[in-house]
Amino acid sequence: MPAADDQSTEKTAAAPTQSVAPRPGTDWPVFLGPTHDGISQESGVPAKWPADGPPLLWEREVGTGYSAPSVRGNRLVLHHRIGREEIVECFRADSGESIWEHRYPSRFVDPYGYNNGPRCSPLLTETHCYTLGAEGHLCCVTLEDGTEVWSRNIKQDFNAPDGFFGVGATPVLEDGRLFVLAGGQPNSGVVALDAATGKTLWEAVGKQTWDGEETGWPSPEKYEWTGEEMVVSYSSPVVATVHGRRILFCLMRQGLVALDPATGKELDHYWFRSRKYESVNAARPVVIGDTVFLSAAYQTGAALLRVKPETFEFEEVWRDPRGMGTHWSTAIYHDGHYFGFSGRHENEATLQCVEAKSGDLKWETSGWERPLTDLRQSTTGEIVDAKTGDVVPWPFYGRGSAILADGKFIVLGERGTLALVEARTDEFVEISRCRAPRMHYPAWTAPVLSRGRLFLRCEDALVCLDLIEVADDSE
Repeated sequence: MPAADDQSTEKTAAAPTQSVAPRPGTDWPVFLGPTHDGISQESGVPAKWPADGPPLLWEREVGTGYSAPSVRGNRLVLHHRIGREEIVECFRADSGESIWEHRYPSRFVDPYGYNNGPRCSPLLTETHCYTLGAEGHLCCVTLEDGTEVWSRNIKQDFNAPDGFFGVGATPVLEDGRLFVLAGGQPNSGVVALDAATGKTLWEAVGKQTWDGEETGWPSPEKYEWTGEEMVVSYSSPVVATVHGRRILFCLMRQGLVALDPATGKELDHYWFRSRKYESVNAARPVVIGDTVFLSAAYQTGAALLRVKPETFEFEEVWRDPRGMGTHWSTAIYHDGHYFGFSGRHENEATLQCVEAKSGDLKWETSGWERPLTDLRQSTTGEIVDAKTGDVVPWPFYGRGSAILADGKFIVLGERGTLALVEARTDEFVEISRCRAPRMHYPAWTAPVLSRGRLFLRCEDALVCLDLIEVADDSE
């Protein structure tokens, strides 16, 4: 067993719960859903919803953080922070009733003034829950009652320098191995841990990967490793089958690395980094067939790589530094195109549709397709449609997030606008929009859909909306 953190922990007793038959649908037990790509397998998403949005099933005031909830059966787990503690809390998905919580101290303070809560989403198996906190506290607890099984201090154990915004890449699990972007020096950028015990299985990526790498920049043309640089990014790794082989794809601060999940052996790497020092890679790689799509803000743009058969080396299909620059939300692949939010700042952000084979932009929108003169602000600060006089939800998506469900995008804008958008490649068509209850700036967490319930989270609230009732009413 690995040494436990030097931080004391506390667990509350599990509350009694009622046995309920689960609704039809699927779980959402990991970051970006069961297929790791933001695409729901559920059907029955309503063709449209009322002006005031889907019915509210329940709401909870919660602590700070940017991590999305994860759902397995009727258990929803949220990682959040209240005061000087990070809290792993399990709720009933149908009612919002708290079942158990696991607490431990946190001293993390975001150096740029963002909130100090967790950034990574819980990872749920049938029996366990894994969470990674903002200052590197990695914890495994039982899903039944939150009893701690093991914990590690990732930053200390792997000599990881401070990141810009704390620790923010959600781990992934496969074949009993928990893959963590630890960001450690000199060659512990990625580590594999035994999921049952927390024991280190292998370490890889760092100086051995990037020292002497060609950057494609005027200067330096080749990167010289200093031993003090950050290695990790804020992009969650993903495991995919390419040419019949399982490959672990990790988008680090310096670029993409392909590893053998069993051994950590490097297959290839690709430099993909902004020239700006204060920059991050945050969107997850999107693996489709033998291709890998990369995208980042900070004037990095987008690239499409192809994995060669037999050698498993990367081949650049296209790269566009002015292309889709996703800040933190991962683009979604659909019908030969990538759909994603591009832009570093809110006022420049757009939802874009980009053709996969060429990188060509097919359409983009701010979320408001009419002239800006059709909008005005009331004396109370509300946004008003100047033509109708009606108060409207915030008109722009900003740096939004989305999931794809039943052929439609469910979009959450960063100021709480919730929209239903057709998944079309020829033009932008919004079906419905409303102001999501309790959601306000910064609503930076992607929606979660499980068993007809839509879960939304911002800095201080978690809400559950019912899409099944809307679908029934629309029939």
